[in-house]
Amino acid sequence: MTKIGITVGIAALAVAMQPTDTHAFCGFYVSGSGDKMFADATQVVLMREGTRTVLSMQNDYKGPLADFAMVIPVPVVLHEKDVKTLPKNVFDHTDALGSPRLVEYWEQDPCAVMNTDDAMAARPTKSAGRAVDKSDEKGKDGVKIEAQFDVAEYKILILSATEATGLETWLRANHYQIPTGAEPLLRPYVEGGMKFFVAKVDPKKVQMVDGHAALSPIRFHYDSDEFALPIRLGMANSSGKQDLIVNIISADKRYEVANYRNVFIPTNFDVKDSVRARFGEFYAALFDKTVEANPGAVVTEYAWTAVPNYHCDPCTNADISNPDLMTLGGDVIGGQIAAGTFVLTRLHARYSAQDMKDDLRFREAKPVTGGREQWSRQGLEYGAVPSAQNYFQARYAMRHRWTGPIACASPQRNIWGGPPDGNYQPTIAASKVAFAPRGKLALGTVIGRDLWEIGFKKTAPQQPGFAKPPGSKAMGLGIGALAALVLMALGVVVARRRAV
Repeated sequence: MTKIGITVGIAALAVAMQPTDTHAFCGFYVSGSGDKMFADATQVVLMREGTRTVLSMQNDYKGPLADFAMVIPVPVVLHEKDVKTLPKNVFDHTDALGSPRLVEYWEQDPCAVMNTDDAMAARPTKSAGRAVDKSDEKGKDGVKIEAQFDVAEYKILILSATEATGLETWLRANHYQIPTGAEPLLRPYVEGGMKFFVAKVDPKKVQMVDGHAALSPIRFHYDSDEFALPIRLGMANSSGKQDLIVNIISADKRYEVANYRNVFIPTNFDVKDSVRARFGEFYAALFDKTVEANPGAVVTEYAWTAVPNYHCDPCTNADISNPDLMTLGGDVIGGQIAAGTFVLTRLHARYSAQDMKDDLRFREAKPVTGGREQWSRQGLEYGAVPSAQNYFQARYAMRHRWTGPIACASPQRNIWGGPPDGNYQPTIAASKVAFAPRGKLALGTVIGRDLWEIGFKKTAPQQPGFAKPPGSKAMGLGIGALAALVLMALGVVVARRRAV
């Protein structure tokens, strides 16, 4: 589980729930059977333009189908024209575009005559492909059915309530059992005048695949000045850490959270070849160290301006197409997104019920860049820095030094490109990071430099050829970056790469 704008203007929220390690969910599940249910790999994509929000959600859960339903707070009454079901593959495309990626470079022949344009062309990047009966009266429990309609396998009710206890009573009276501890989570939404989207499932219309219900993804849209994602109700279905990935697609804006700390994932450093087979595990370890250094923070993993024929660099095998964008909300957003131009923001949080007491509330953020194969005299592009456009990504590289003969008088070292045989391999993306093994990979042994951004040191001796942090201040620098600068002032020498 992490686009909005041209290919998929939405916020993707990956949700997976296990006994000790779960993904977040922006509502909760209820069931008449009372059996324990966990959300497993739910994804949510948000598309935002002006005051309009399109929320697309894919649900995959473990539990009984009988009288199963989702309960999600929404700011307004939804009607049948506002809700539709979607194909699942659009979520795969969105996740792939913003996922952390592992790339591979080979040092080019130091004696080959190569100008700057040739060197850029040799880099192993791929061009992106385009790529109950309705009533006007509230019951004695204060619950009113505002709307009622069917969409595919979902039987949908839109409820309003005057009291959280009344809503709980209504659900129980209609044979739903509220998860333990849900009433206090419902209360802020009821007091705030929110409505409740209750999507009940007709078991006769659902297929079971490998023990999971193959529910159709569902999409709805609404207009509201507030741009937020309700996550507190998801705590009711959680028994441990939740992993939340939010992908937001907007025509021309990057987003960050307004009510929690924002940090950027450390990016653009080299790793050992062994990471190839354990990339998901590596990235989970890096993410955990980042959160450990920044408790309670939401981590930006991707913020990229996608325009026709240039969505990513490097690209993974999947990309968001214009039909995907229309499916995810471009048909009701229009504008630049409909024309294929957008910014995809991928935000990632990992938390327990004690860590987050409020929903995620989003605000516009200034453009940043970082994580590309861009070199200067100070070394490889470092951190997240202000920019005219958004080009930031979580990107890591395996590099292979030239091992052939060097017979010229002025060899040009550190020019990186594709493999000598021209056999390019696909870019590796880290997906389903919440399910990756944790605590088994020693992060310090596989990284090519100290992670100044989070104050984390590699455990092996420093290898030559890795860039040191620039002297200028970069966005998201933490205590580790400050410590590195102090060490430099004390005369600690770190080898520099030759600028390309």
